[in-house]
Amino acid sequence: MMALNTRCTSLDEVRSNIDRIDRQLVALIAERGAFVRQAAAFKKTAAEVPAPQRVAQVLAHVRALAGESGADPAVVEATWRAMIGAFIEAERVEQAMLRPPSPH
Repeated sequence: MMALNTRCTSLDEVRSNIDRIDRQLVALIAERGAFVRQAAAFKKTAAEVPAPQRVAQVLAHVRALAGESGADPAVVEATWRAMIGAFIEAERVEQAMLRPPSPH
């Protein structure tokens, strides 16, 4: 892992580091997704899936983490908003498979 202040000496080195980080991020997104799928099992209705209070809590938390880490809070928040939106859709699908609507 390179320090935030490490300077690359070429564009290839920059790209190599970005590719390395992308591999790590994708692995972490997969891990997060596994927990999202588990969360669906604890929610009794589709209305519980979006959880706007939890979304606000997560966004505030990652903005604070961004500030502590030297990341741009606006970029972090935008990234998390996109990720959360995609995970909410995935959780809706998972929740629907776990609790299909009852036939009338």
